[in-house]
Amino acid sequence: MMTREKQEELFVDYEQVSYKQETERFLKELPHYTQEYVVGLFPIASWIRRYNLLWMVRDLIAGITVGIVVVPQSMAYAKIAMLPPQYGLYTAFVGLCVYCLFATSKDISIGPTAVMSLLVGQTITRITAESSTITATEIAVAFSLLTGAIAMFLGLVRLGILVDFIPACSIAGFMTGSAITITIGQWPKLFGIKNINTQDSTYLIFGNFFKNLPNTKIDVAFGLVSLVWLYGVRYGCQYLSKRYPKYSTHLFFFSIMRNGILVIVGTLIAFLINIGKTTSPISILKTVPAGFQAMGVPRIDGDVVSSIASSLPSGVIILILEHVAIAKSFGRINNYTINPDQEIIAIGFTNIWASFFGAYPSTGSFSRTAIKARSGVKTPIAGIFSALVVVLALYALTPAFYYIPDAVLSAVVIHAVADLVSGPSYIKRLASVSLWELFVFVVTVIVTFFTTVEYGIYASVALSIVILLFRIARPRFWALGRVPLASDLPKAADDKSCTSSQQRYLYVPQNHPSLGKLVEPLPSGVLMCRVDESFTYPNSGYISDKIIAYCKENTRRGGAILTKGDRAWNDDANPEVEAAREQLPLLHALILDVAGVNRLDSSGLQAVVDAQAALNRFAGHHVEFHFVNIVHPAIRRALIVAGFGTQPIPGREGQEILPVVPASKDGPQPQRQQQQQEEIEQRPRDLEEQNYSSGDDDEKPQQIESAPSFHSKAESTTTLSNPIPLPKDVYPFFHWSADDAVNAAVRTLSVRLSLQQQVDQ
Repeated sequence: MMTREKQEELFVDYEQVSYKQETERFLKELPHYTQEYVVGLFPIASWIRRYNLLWMVRDLIAGITVGIVVVPQSMAYAKIAMLPPQYGLYTAFVGLCVYCLFATSKDISIGPTAVMSLLVGQTITRITAESSTITATEIAVAFSLLTGAIAMFLGLVRLGILVDFIPACSIAGFMTGSAITITIGQWPKLFGIKNINTQDSTYLIFGNFFKNLPNTKIDVAFGLVSLVWLYGVRYGCQYLSKRYPKYSTHLFFFSIMRNGILVIVGTLIAFLINIGKTTSPISILKTVPAGFQAMGVPRIDGDVVSSIASSLPSGVIILILEHVAIAKSFGRINNYTINPDQEIIAIGFTNIWASFFGAYPSTGSFSRTAIKARSGVKTPIAGIFSALVVVLALYALTPAFYYIPDAVLSAVVIHAVADLVSGPSYIKRLASVSLWELFVFVVTVIVTFFTTVEYGIYASVALSIVILLFRIARPRFWALGRVPLASDLPKAADDKSCTSSQQRYLYVPQNHPSLGKLVEPLPSGVLMCRVDESFTYPNSGYISDKIIAYCKENTRRGGAILTKGDRAWNDDANPEVEAAREQLPLLHALILDVAGVNRLDSSGLQAVVDAQAALNRFAGHHVEFHFVNIVHPAIRRALIVAGFGTQPIPGREGQEILPVVPASKDGPQPQRQQQQQEEIEQRPRDLEEQNYSSGDDDEKPQQIESAPSFHSKAESTTTLSNPIPLPKDVYPFFHWSADDAVNAAVRTLSVRLSLQQQVDQ
């Protein structure tokens, strides 16, 4: 006969930290927290002392490369924003310069973007149509200042968590919708067609474009050839890089310069065909003032603020989401972590400062960030070198900008925003992951297409929040069964110590697609369920109803048979139904797997109390509630307050834990809360002794006088690296494994049955 040494038993409890202790601890650490907060506002201080010549060379190359791209893009995006082209250069300069002071991302390139330019353009069109006293530049500058101030406030008070409430499918939806809107909006300029309002809804632009297609001008030659050049160089360089890997770096930089080469060649051709002509046969950019001509204090008054107020929420959302999403993406690719709150501060301060230079809102650019990362950038200082290229363009190259064809700039825009469209592969994967998210994506694109990008953003955010609230209010509810597991250790033929009580089980939903056919029911009178969501006020009533319905479907009514006159008004049972259910067992215990519950508020706690009271009335006796896998001490503490640690508590059935309305002095009086709480705290182990009373003496846990955070009958020098037995909670209805909960319920059921037999005899 093999003998086994019985392992020492461990009992677990948590010391409750008072609010006074937490406050004292916070005040003690407050100077340290303040210092960390202030220093964290300027991340450049943590790495600038390590800056070296090799980093500067890499930053210089990346900065100049991005600068060559940002100059034509900025002027093209300014046209989308219904502003003169120089305002795009103002916006690019300030964003590139200031961001490095606050950056936690080395790759991000700040400046005008297609989506933000589209929103600014639609806002300017709306306001100028309503008021003639506010100019387009005043609207753009005030928009930059106000959105920047709001974003900086959100970052300073650490509300970057709000970004997490907007899912990726919403971002992809309005980016795709905006890219489609911008692309179609550039078609008239690409073909030289005039008299089409490119700020109308996309479907109107689409229809008017084909309606006026016969009015195509010679601009189409510049536009289509430009697109062929841009895509030809890109895909040609990618193909040659795979074919000749040793030239991949040279090919990459040549590919990046395709925008600059296109603008230079297109401008030269436009200049040549305009020699000797008073009127240009094609649409050209014309005069671009040199230097910073729009510097000054932004106009902020009641008329301006009230006119742009309705667009501020969507502006802030685009400002933050586009930037943070891109920063996170490139942080994952290049193995570093960004601080979303700090990035929001950076983008907020950048736009506040930019407004004094006459700039409109700027944020992170996907295309330029990708170029910057691919160019081997080492630090955010690369943005300063890009800004120097913009300054050079503003002061030295503006005369050459006069003859830039508008069709060429339209081709640059279309080529840049096409990468923002989520293709069929993304849609297919999204459909495989979640049809709800696919629905949000499609709705966002459709709303943006038929209205404006502003409404598209509001629709995507509102729909995402509604779906989130629905998921919280209607969580998944699982009725659990068990599947017996084979023993991990070989069993000797003469070893009889492994009893059935030591059989281990896997607890899975009864309708599990793979294991459902192997599921066995739990012992008679014992049920088990799991809810994969927190117990909070939106779902408390739903969870309580699901628990009660599940138990009533699988057990029969107990207690005395009531006559029609004695039956409650809301009791819809009838003798036929009750007779058909006689073969079902009486409910003895319900086991709740709360591993997926990370919060339990007062409404959720009351719902569990109400469910137990309803089941007590249904079963005709007290129904034990066992809890498995309590992951957070606060949840355990709440359950103890409600008396679930030391059930049963006489007179608790139906009682409100935290009554919303005080009890009427003329109505039924509840138990005294203080007295009940003292009983809970004084006798946490009494019922556990009763649970074990039917077993052998060596199976009883040792009585504990006090309950520290983690204690055992073993020596305190036991290290975490040593194997330990399954811990036991000092409260008998809290368990660390489902098997332990089932075994405890079976033991108390045997006690109940034996007591019932004694009464019957």
